[in-house]
Amino acid sequence: MTDLKKLVRVKELVDNAESALKVANQLLADAMGLHEGESIETGTYKEKAATFTKESAGEAGGKVIEGVFNGQNMVDKKGSVYPVPANYASKSKLIPGDVLKLTVTEEGKFLYKQIGPVERKTIVGPLVYNDGRYQVLANDKAYSVLLASVTYFRAEVGDEVTLIIPMNEESDWGAIEAALPKFGEAVAETKGKKEADLEEELDI
Repeated sequence: MTDLKKLVRVKELVDNAESALKVANQLLADAMGLHEGESIETGTYKEKAATFTKESAGEAGGKVIEGVFNGQNMVDKKGSVYPVPANYASKSKLIPGDVLKLTVTEEGKFLYKQIGPVERKTIVGPLVYNDGRYQVLANDKAYSVLLASVTYFRAEVGDEVTLIIPMNEESDWGAIEAALPKFGEAVAETKGKKEADLEEELDI
């Protein structure tokens, strides 16, 4: 088989696989009662939000909505998605499954508060950059992390990162708890500091 025929055959196989995946996802979405265009992941958080959250009026006339954090945004019981400020999510170390309360003031401000954290565990792995996003490799899996978290903790690709993930639920996202510099750089920095201290003692 020539190279051109091989490429054509591979393209056919890829197209067939993509078509089969779309059909499978649609069938699964139908079985789960999801609306058109609603992802399975969103449907999962929507179900959890329906179980654990409520909607009410705020004390100052605003609106209060509760929902579940999915790693980037908050999903309420209706399946509506609300953007969570990345800086807030990073500093608060939010992870998928955390229940949030969103207060929408009369001025249109969005104020978030974590009201129901899920059980957590920590894992450790190197920070990598793959397909336009930062990820931490651990447990034979790549966990996505917010760019704001990487910036907040001044982490760099190759650093060892302590990551917080849900204890009892599968997740593709995690929250950075701490970042350690690359081992080699840490050793060099320590060695350099010791040499500088020694020179200072000897008045070199």
